[in-house]
Amino acid sequence: MDMTIAELKEAFAAPKPFYDDTNFPRGFSRSGHFTLLESELLQQHGYLLLQLHRQKLEPINATQQQFINTFLNQHPPSNRIERVWAKYLDLTTRKQKVHTLSIQKPLSNTQNKSEQQEVEVSLE
Repeated sequence: MDMTIAELKEAFAAPKPFYDDTNFPRGFSRSGHFTLLESELLQQHGYLLLQLHRQKLEPINATQQQFINTFLNQHPPSNRIERVWAKYLDLTTRKQKVHTLSIQKPLSNTQNKSEQQEVEVSLE
């Protein structure tokens, strides 16, 4: 079921814009994760998508019902808005990996004891 962007925008008309300042404090378009079209779709329709995803709103058309079924039944996204929402969920719910470039070995107990003995001997 391929719908045009205009048809999708009409099917997912939201009452207010969506901002996620917690995960994207500089906005969707400046995050580097979304294209301009994707960030526009999220900002214009994300509020409705979030409410549908959390099941706080009932779907009012077949496209919205399909959106709910896609994420409840974990089907692959079939249209542009579903793909954008899946990408948003992946970015906000995935655990972030942190890589460090440190090469510091902990000292073993035998090394600590031998260093302590050397210090005690030199003090006498």
